[in-house]
Amino acid sequence: MSHYFKIGKLAASFGLKGELVLQHSLGKKTALTGLETIFIEERKDDFMPYFISSTSIKNDAEVYIKLEGIDSKETARKLTPKEVWLAEEDFKLFAATSAPITMLGFNLINDDGEDLGEIIEVIEQPHQILCAILIDGKEALIPIHQESLDKIDQKNRKVYVTLPDGLLDIYR
Repeated sequence: MSHYFKIGKLAASFGLKGELVLQHSLGKKTALTGLETIFIEERKDDFMPYFISSTSIKNDAEVYIKLEGIDSKETARKLTPKEVWLAEEDFKLFAATSAPITMLGFNLINDDGEDLGEIIEVIEQPHQILCAILIDGKEALIPIHQESLDKIDQKNRKVYVTLPDGLLDIYR
């Protein structure tokens, strides 16, 4: 099974011919040149591929995207505000190595050396980043900021953190 990474959402339709605005968290200005397919999660863990006709840069965090078979403003609107996912291979090609989103798939390790689990979502906020992991089958949001982040081990795909006392007790 392919691994998919959420990179953003289709924020709006644009123009009359079915173009869309893709807001992404890839950490760099990109036209997604060479990308052939994006995925939209129709149901939990059921990803529908959409093939790209063309793209162009709007700004650092947005791309105009035209998908095959989406030829009107009305059809495009049905895809907003759906989340957009990339296959793991494409994600690695297009995400900036310094972007917080690249922590997806890394394991979160606390200061006791306990592996808390794989980071399944990265939510960027103005003063911190929230990393979603699963603890006992429930989603837990772990804040990552200057005081809590110890180091990121790119080679071994691990993020080391010092968490506030009692934070994990909320989720257990």
